[in-house]
Amino acid sequence: MSRLEAKKPSVCESKPLTRERLRTTLSVLKGIVASCYGPSGRLKQLHNGAGGHVCTTSQSSALLRGLSVTHPVLKILTTSMQNHVSCFSDCGLFMAILCCNLIEYVEGIDLAPTTVIELNKQLLSLCTSYLKSEACACRIPVDFSSTQILLCLVRSILTSKPACMLTGKEVDHISALVLRAFLLTIPEKAEDHIILGKSIIVPLKGQRVIDSTVLPGMLIETSEVQLMRTLPIKKSSALKVALFCVSLSGDFSDTGEGTLAVSYGVSLESAVLDQLLNLGRQLVWDHIDLVICQKVIHPSLKQFLSTHHVIAIDRVGVALMEPLSKMTGTQPIGSLGSISPSSYGSVKDLCSAKFGSKHFFHLIPNEVAVSSLLLCNRNDTAWDELKLTCQTALHVLQLTIKEPFVFLGGGCTETHLAAYVRHKTLNEPGSILKDVGYTQTELHLIAEAFCSALESLAGSLEHDGGEILTDMKYGHFWSVQSHSPPVANWPDLLSRCGCGLHSNQEELSWSFLRSTHHPFVPQNSLPHEAASSANNLTLDCFTAKLSGLQVAVETANLILDLAYVIEDKN
Repeated sequence: MSRLEAKKPSVCESKPLTRERLRTTLSVLKGIVASCYGPSGRLKQLHNGAGGHVCTTSQSSALLRGLSVTHPVLKILTTSMQNHVSCFSDCGLFMAILCCNLIEYVEGIDLAPTTVIELNKQLLSLCTSYLKSEACACRIPVDFSSTQILLCLVRSILTSKPACMLTGKEVDHISALVLRAFLLTIPEKAEDHIILGKSIIVPLKGQRVIDSTVLPGMLIETSEVQLMRTLPIKKSSALKVALFCVSLSGDFSDTGEGTLAVSYGVSLESAVLDQLLNLGRQLVWDHIDLVICQKVIHPSLKQFLSTHHVIAIDRVGVALMEPLSKMTGTQPIGSLGSISPSSYGSVKDLCSAKFGSKHFFHLIPNEVAVSSLLLCNRNDTAWDELKLTCQTALHVLQLTIKEPFVFLGGGCTETHLAAYVRHKTLNEPGSILKDVGYTQTELHLIAEAFCSALESLAGSLEHDGGEILTDMKYGHFWSVQSHSPPVANWPDLLSRCGCGLHSNQEELSWSFLRSTHHPFVPQNSLPHEAASSANNLTLDCFTAKLSGLQVAVETANLILDLAYVIEDKN
């Protein structure tokens, strides 16, 4: 008999942010996410003590899956980060670093938490209003008549993930493929409300990245033997398709927990096989050319269908069912009974494809709404990271369709926004403090902490000990390599700003980031037309970054507002 222990009392901790334990763990978490940030971010290897899969990554979504967080306050932060990434795929590290910075920079300020929280809300409102306005100098509208901005956006996402291990040529190749795969998911007959299709990423590991390609329609992996038995088929018109989500193997896995009553002398196997063959006869009678099944098809049913020149493809898996249904116009069939004719769909053609050592059925749709991105990389680790990055890029492009803007990247939006907030709080404090009962001194203290958090976030992009500057005209981010000779002429050491929009050839003056200087009005950058035509810009997703800013401030406010943490230790 096991020993019974008395229930332990819950542990109550007051003012958790003043505790050294929380400060230390918060600092460790910030160190992990900040060191991963940007194109030169440091990689992390995640594994457990018992062995098993090892993940090498710098992406927030992969980090969240591998990190075990136990402190209740940190769980608030990581949960917010996870929710943001699940909705937007991008800017997870941005959100987490900014949240940690906001908490860190108000620690030494002797103000009540309610004051800090309310002024943070006012500054957030100031930022979001500016970033959404036409006057915003770090926002570029997307011109869909050209692919330049969209290519820069995808390229920026790929280069920010060093674990993909891509060369410059490979980055350009994959960027073009991702953009093409996305464009193929846009319906040809676009109406007021566009319903985007789906892009399927097909793995091909151990091959050259440059061998990656995009095909309209869908690739379904199969064996060479089955491909040779099935193809070619000769038909001038479209192929009629039936899609099954129920097993056609004749097993009884879907009978539930009830009791199955079988009459004496009845062979259960024969009865099920007869039912499957009756289903086959109906499919033949309905002139079906292609049967696709999520699960297994019984060999006898396969043979019957083959005899009647019906192609049978099974084991396609649940992940392909939705795009198959969308591409073929079928309704997945979930029973072995009679089938409604409205459940059937069609494809334009079916042919074979071979990439590396793998063989595929290639389903070509009548109208392209699904594309297949055949993704290659040298090893499993790099392929896993590249797949995750391409999924992020595809999602970001979908978000950009909904809100056709991008932010300047490379830290320039953060430093520009910090310069804007400093200018507004110094010169127009009344517009921020209206309807709230706080003094200008309190506003200036919190605004300086807010701006320092933004600048520190931008500074997290530098991992090699280089100097970080900002220009006094546009408020953009500039980086000087470490161990550079001490010279008074900055243009000799600087080439372009973080986003790539401005060069050292312009008449600019620079100051060290976070150094004491008089607040200035950050001017607008180049005209939108010039920005849209610029090559090799570093860009960020408008929707994801704006949401990341809001979530970071709201999560920091929630943590700053905590008075007690009560933990059940049982």
